[in-house]
Amino acid sequence: MIETELPTVARRDTVRMPNGMLGFEQIKDYVLTTNPEEHPFAWLQVQDNVALAFVVMDPFIALPEYQPDIPQSDVEFLKLKQADDALLLGIVTIHNDQRATVNLKGPIVVNRHTHVAKQVIIANAAAYSITHPLPLAEAGN
Repeated sequence: MIETELPTVARRDTVRMPNGMLGFEQIKDYVLTTNPEEHPFAWLQVQDNVALAFVVMDPFIALPEYQPDIPQSDVEFLKLKQADDALLLGIVTIHNDQRATVNLKGPIVVNRHTHVAKQVIIANAAAYSITHPLPLAEAGN
């Protein structure tokens, strides 16, 4: 079971993305790894290639007022019956100039029960950025 609550121990869940991710359409199988020591970040790692992984996070941590409008076709594809069935993950990018951003236009939506996921372009994408800034903690904090 995939959970958004902070786990007390590291956990690994398989995630199947039948359509792959944008730019990585050929890759279908991932492992979502969460570790309390790395909260709020997690890793979405390619199942058969440990060298390829994406840093992800709950987009509601980055923007508490985030209100993504998931297109009905994606809701049906993922077989989501209610909002709590979905886990949303934003892909984090670490930039060379010491800043980090999260993609709020194209979250990964995971069905918590089936672990089937899809990267979606939200219907209200114009209201959000693919490079929403994340505050960086000062060294030593």
